[in-house]
Order: sequence, then C-alpha cells, then structure tokens
Amino acid sequence: MVQQKLRMAMVGLGFGSEFIPIYQAHPNAEVVAVCRRNEREMNKTADQFGIKVRYTDFEQVLADPNVDCVHINSPIGDHAWMSLRALDAGKHVMCTVPMATTVEECRQIVEKVQDTGLKYMMAETVVYSREFLYIKDLYERGELGKIQYLAASHPQDMAGWPSYWESMIPMHYATHVVSPCLALTDALAESVSCFGSGTVSEEIAAKSGCRFAVESCHIQLKDSDVTAHVWRFLHDVARQYRESFDVYGTKKSFEWALIEDEPHVIHTAKKPENEIAEKISIPDFADRLPESIQRFTLPAEIHDAGHLSFLQGGGHGGSHPHLVHEFITAVLEDREPSPGAVTSANWTCVGICAHESAMKGGQIVQLPNFAREPALV
Repeated sequence: MVQQKLRMAMVGLGFGSEFIPIYQAHPNAEVVAVCRRNEREMNKTADQFGIKVRYTDFEQVLADPNVDCVHINSPIGDHAWMSLRALDAGKHVMCTVPMATTVEECRQIVEKVQDTGLKYMMAETVVYSREFLYIKDLYERGELGKIQYLAASHPQDMAGWPSYWESMIPMHYATHVVSPCLALTDALAESVSCFGSGTVSEEIAAKSGCRFAVESCHIQLKDSDVTAHVWRFLHDVARQYRESFDVYGTKKSFEWALIEDEPHVIHTAKKPENEIAEKISIPDFADRLPESIQRFTLPAEIHDAGHLSFLQGGGHGGSHPHLVHEFITAVLEDREPSPGAVTSANWTCVGICAHESAMKGGQIVQLPNFAREPALV
C-alpha cells in the first residue's frame, strides 16, 4: 500500500463523530474538515477533536481541494444526493447505511462510480462486527459445512429518535439484516418476496405511507439453492433491540442470543442431544487492524455512549475501525472496497424491492440487473 494520508471530511457529526478519532489515529488518514448544519454543535465537535476547517454547507466541502474523501453520516434522505454530488466533485465516498431509498438513486450511484472510477463504500457495520467475522471465519474454514438456511432480524423501537424516522419504511432500513445473509457466502440477492404484518398508528402510517408494523422478507440468493429470511420493524411492537444473524449448516449452526448480553449458541451435528447446543464467547478481531486503531473495537472507546446508536446496538460489534481501515486501504490500493457500489446497491435494493413486494401482497420481485450483475460495472 502506498504510504500516504487520505484527507477526510466528516459530514454529519452525531453518530459520525465516533469515526473522527479512528481516522485521526490511522497511519494513512487525517480529518481535514468537518461539516454540520448546526454551527454551534459543529464547533463543539471540532474543538473537541482539534479540527480547524469547518463548514455548514456541504457544497463548501466539495469545493475544498484539500479534501480527498467524504464520510457521510447525514440523515437517510441525504445519502443519495450527497453521494452523487461528492462523486461529481471528484471525492471518494464512504456513506452510512442505506445507500438510498429508491432503486433509481441506487442505479445512479452505481453508474456514477463506473463513470468516475472513484471509490464508493457503504459503511455497513454488521459485516465487520466481531460476530460476523467469527461466523465468516468458521464458514471459510469449513466448520459450518454446507449452508442450508440463513435468518436475521432487526426489531427496533424508534421512539425518541429524530422525527424523520417516523417517515421511514421498515424495509428501507434493512441492510443490517440483509448484509450478513449475503456476505457470508459472498452472494448477491436475485429476488425477494415480502409480507407486511400488523398495523402501526394512523399518525406513523400517514407519515411513512406504510401501514405495516412488521415487514418479513424471503430472499433468493443468486446462483444458489439457499434462501434467507429477514424481518424488520420500527414502531408499535414490544421487543428489546436485537440485531441478529442465524446460520444453519450441515456441520454446525450459529444462533444469536435472544436477549442482549447473553451468550450466543453453536449447535454441532451428530452429538448426543444434550451436547448439541453450546454457549460460546465471541473473540475480538482487533489483530486484523493497524496497532494504532486496534483499541477502537472496544466499547470503552465510544466517546458518546449515550447516543441512541449505542444504547441500541451495543457499540456495533467493534466494527468501526474495520470499516475505516477497509475504506482507506481500498482507496490507496485502488481496489474495490467491501462493500463496493454494486454490492451496496444489492443489499439496499433488497429492502426497497421487499417493500414493493409487501405492497403487492407478497408478489416475487426481481432485483434490478445493475444491482445483481457485477460484470455490468
């Protein structure tokens, strides 16, 4: 890897602030600017981390020749247009999930990356969490055997979150459950079928255009005999937060703990019945990172532990420094980041197409070609 420092601009400084000290500690990155609409809050963050260049207007970030890359952590409705504008301005893009909320926006980003040759990475935390890295390691070593079925759930109560979440459709924010089901075997989704269940309040339904309390989706993996089942809710269902991922193989299966802070379980085939299930501890994978950022896998390094992203989600499984390192190395090595534009579009379009299916009573919906044919990019 070329030894140089990528010059990052952080856009959105709520949850996004957690990434600033990681970039500052990385040997190949520096944060040269921050951007937030609220100037008072922006100055507070910039003062805390010693960042001199400060913008309240995103266009000012894009006009700054000292910025190589932008890391976008703005509200979901801003993700697509900000990513497109940044790519147009010649900046590499890391953007928090989801990529967009329409198939057309996803297509535009994929095509823009193709046209510019710039890097785009969706900052999906789950596929860099210690749980996923552990399961992926088991799979690649052959310990799970043939994968037979995948399942993931993301129940979440959005009460107390910013008001724009009242307009969010559950499956439009589904990448936390879609991504591990597909990334385990490096698969893409081919088609989906989804049903809605229950009803949210009239107020939420009017704002979101979605009456369903829960959306439950089956995904057909491309070129595979395996399907995955994912479900999602945001309002009006009683359940502790859970970002879960279950894997069923011929040799071993992994099941996520039902209650937060309890151990996960491995099931091993061909053992006596009372020995099949075993509670396990998940190791950390900080040793895969440069020494200077290894500490950021630990919850103790979260500087705003009261942020709702961490009260719900348990620190995202130590994923943040892995995301930063993957993006930086992909840009400097001039390779596709993981996930890149097509994969990010595939994971995002699963949710968009799933909601379309739910509105049509479970009709099978094919994902668009641009999101399932890497050769087209």
